[in-house]
Amino acid sequence: MFNGVFTALITPFKDNQIDEQSFRSFIDFQIKEGIHGVVPVGTTGESPTLSHDEHKNAVEICIDQVSKRVPVIAGTGSNNTEEAIDLTIHAQEAGADAALVVTPYYNKPTQDGMYAHYEAISKASKIPIIIYNIPGRSVIDMTNETMLKLFKLENIVGVKDATSNIPRVYDAKTKIGSNFNLLTGDDATTLAFMLYGGHGAISVTSNIAPKLCSSFMNNCMQNNYEEASRINDILMPLHSALFIESSPGPVKYAASKLNLCEDEVRLPLINISEETKAIVDKALKHASLL
Repeated sequence: MFNGVFTALITPFKDNQIDEQSFRSFIDFQIKEGIHGVVPVGTTGESPTLSHDEHKNAVEICIDQVSKRVPVIAGTGSNNTEEAIDLTIHAQEAGADAALVVTPYYNKPTQDGMYAHYEAISKASKIPIIIYNIPGRSVIDMTNETMLKLFKLENIVGVKDATSNIPRVYDAKTKIGSNFNLLTGDDATTLAFMLYGGHGAISVTSNIAPKLCSSFMNNCMQNNYEEASRINDILMPLHSALFIESSPGPVKYAASKLNLCEDEVRLPLINISEETKAIVDKALKHASLL
């Protein structure tokens, strides 16, 4: 079971190459600030524009730098099943604790097609697999009924739910059971997600506010929702500001303001507008990060 807040790590770039030194320092910063785990090369890590070699290298750097201090859930998803299998086996052999596998985007498979996709990945590997359900990016939406079928496979262990559909958390817990790992992928609704029975979050905001996010989550897990709500009020402007433009544009800008990495993204993403920068700055000040 993966409990707590896991940072969906940005991938620092310098001159359009992975900035390994900054990446390693950034991982240390996350762990020092109390984060419960990390997720390299997900959407926030700009996985769509990393080459296969870069993707694997980023996973290896992360696992090496973490050195078993916290769990590593490696992004290994693809809309090409064979490619997803290759990335998942690589993560397993590199020493990741789990693989995060996004639903196949663009292809628009049916529920049966999605089941077959994950079944193939499951049969080819032994690493725990977390389904990443994000209809806003993938178009398709995996149902709780399909997840129940997948949970019967040996190493399908949970879901990162980025639907923002809070009642669905209760439905999943009821239909699939409390042993199915429920992680949210939506920072703004994490408080409600936890109240409904979630186990944790894979967070974008924790890239720049790991101490606040981990404190918030610790209070949730201790059922201290009054204090969690207070911290959530501090974080809410950040949760909103970091998604005004396509992620990870805003969070990379915020990280650069905190001297954590360069403000560099890869095309087709571009640096955020001056108007958005002003909103992000205001949110950083609200959280006492600037």
